[in-house]
Amino acid sequence: MRAEYLAHLSPRGRLSLAIVLLASIAATLWAVVHVWQTAPSRHIVLASGLEDGLLHQYAKRYIEILARSGVTIEERITNGAEDNLALLQDPKSGVDIGFTQGGLSQASDAKDVVMVASLYYVPLWIFYRKSEQLNYVNELRNRKVAIGVPGSGARSLSESVFALNGLTPDNVTMEPLSNLPALIALRSREVDAVVFVDGADNPAVWNALRDPTLSLLNFTRAEAYRRRLNFISTLKLPSGVIDLADHIPEKDIDLIGTKVMLASRKDLHPAITLLLVDAAREIHGRQGLFEEAGEFPGTTQVDLPVSTDADQHRRFGRTILYQYLPFWIAAWGERAIIILLPLAAILLPLFHYLPQLVRWHVRSRIYRWYGELALLERDVAARTGDLPRDKWEADLARIEEAVARIRTPAGFASEAYTLREHISLVRRAIVARGHSSPAEPREVTRVS
Repeated sequence: MRAEYLAHLSPRGRLSLAIVLLASIAATLWAVVHVWQTAPSRHIVLASGLEDGLLHQYAKRYIEILARSGVTIEERITNGAEDNLALLQDPKSGVDIGFTQGGLSQASDAKDVVMVASLYYVPLWIFYRKSEQLNYVNELRNRKVAIGVPGSGARSLSESVFALNGLTPDNVTMEPLSNLPALIALRSREVDAVVFVDGADNPAVWNALRDPTLSLLNFTRAEAYRRRLNFISTLKLPSGVIDLADHIPEKDIDLIGTKVMLASRKDLHPAITLLLVDAAREIHGRQGLFEEAGEFPGTTQVDLPVSTDADQHRRFGRTILYQYLPFWIAAWGERAIIILLPLAAILLPLFHYLPQLVRWHVRSRIYRWYGELALLERDVAARTGDLPRDKWEADLARIEEAVARIRTPAGFASEAYTLREHISLVRRAIVARGHSSPAEPREVTRVS
């Protein structure tokens, strides 16, 4: 845009142009600040589980892996999955991510919490002394059972399964013991059975499986549980999978379980979600006792709604920025593209057409007088009877004076000169009408 065009804009035109430019600058500054403010946090809080459980061990792995990308994870020890979900649902807790499990929430209840990925299966293990004989869960009636501490996933899943079998606190003594303390209580006959909800690598589960004095309940009606509870999975522990030499277990055992999930608050930065999915693939992607290689991490909904960012990343992998740039540069670049591209789509056409709008504004100040001049010319040509020459001359003088005050850039000088020539033509037409018969209109050269 030529600077001389701006000098010849009217005050109103300059004000309009200034408003457009200020709005563009403000939009650009907003975009820069927004990109800065929405940069991923370098510190997040993870709610894990009991210190003697697998969730605590997995938390250490996530801490180690995300540290490679410069993200610090602060672990918060909890009683387990149910506590973690409550912390995620509380915006004042400060917890960003946490381990939870199926069966604790419905999608409609978790408005601000999403599943980043499902991680692995956790069976519901019920161990009892081999001297007893248990075939079904409802045979635990009138017995003392360790089902986990309040807030743990073990207790929550146990209560759901017990309820289907008519077991309540009125007919079963439910002891708040988890992991090794629960196993010790079973061995010392303080309880009649224990319930664990964790992987086989949990020290308490591993020791119980290898204890010759204990038996593991076989869920012969596992499919019925899956049909009744949509978060339940049916699992099979193959004969000898724990120890082939010692035949542990001696036969195939049917189990039920659910999936452990890594959940986050809905507003977790997408770049952090990407890191978590990659870490989950590294930690949980291998074959396990119940998992096929590559089955996890998964983004099939368990009960919590699935994070859109996590699902897209799992299906399509890293974007080209993350493939070739360091994490933090890629994160900044991706956010900048998301914000600046729409802004550029608005501003670039605006600045492209702005010079044309300015030229139109300058030209319109000239062309507006062509309209009045054309009306005057037609009146001069067509009027009969008494001729208002004084009025014509006054109108023409007014137009001529206004045109003389128009400041035009050099690029529009020809339009201004042409307008002045047309004014002279109309003046000559007025003079000619003054010498002709008033009753007869005259042909005059029209202003085009």
